[in-house]
Amino acid sequence: MILSIDIGNSNINIGAYCNGGLLFLTHIVSEAGKTEVEYAVLLHHILHLHRLSEQNLKGAVISSVVPQLSPVLKAAVQLTSPVPVMQIGPGVKTGLNIRIDNPAQLGADFVAAAVGAFEKYPLPVIIVDFGTATKISIVDRSRSFIGGSIMPGVRVSLDALSNRAAQLPHISLEPPAPVIGTNTIDCMKSGVLLGNASMIDGMIERYEEKAGPAASIVATGESVDAVAPFCRHKLLVDKTLRLDGLYAVWKKNTGM
Repeated sequence: MILSIDIGNSNINIGAYCNGGLLFLTHIVSEAGKTEVEYAVLLHHILHLHRLSEQNLKGAVISSVVPQLSPVLKAAVQLTSPVPVMQIGPGVKTGLNIRIDNPAQLGADFVAAAVGAFEKYPLPVIIVDFGTATKISIVDRSRSFIGGSIMPGVRVSLDALSNRAAQLPHISLEPPAPVIGTNTIDCMKSGVLLGNASMIDGMIERYEEKAGPAASIVATGESVDAVAPFCRHKLLVDKTLRLDGLYAVWKKNTGM
């Protein structure tokens, strides 16, 4: 059994794989103040909640955009079971040709999603990742990562709107979202949900104008269910994309 751990700014996504299959997918909150012991206790309980034993753990692979949490989660895994832990970074084989100005600057989340995408979908592929930040990227037919875009995430935008405008409430993102709202909450849903969907549609069109038609457009991330249904382009929703990419990287480097 191999653990895939994707450390994001808001959540840590955790999956376990065995013989090529995903055993479970779960999420915990990213908290920089937690110790390796506290995270190890969480990992222990997560495994047992899914009727799995740490004795079957053979290794773990981590991607992280929160540098201070990377060593903490690595130590937590090894407290749970003394297994090898791989972290996405320089020197790790990914099968991805990174064609940006400084390949070392590419975030591990971009790498994990790109590897997951080229392993699972026809190329070229556009990837839309609805996380704390909304990220768009593209992988061409030769498995080359040729660039991307980063913008405020859906919930970050909504929180900023509610926090900075005194008369606007904090709202949930459940549909419906009318095009023309007739009350404050519907107006906010229209702007946040349909506005973000329109932005994604517009960016996809611009990507295809620049790089040619995409064979696949894949969407993942925490807020994918809130926005993807409102997009006019057909988005292939894949909630395990980054974790699948991490597991693929593990196999490329270990043969396990």
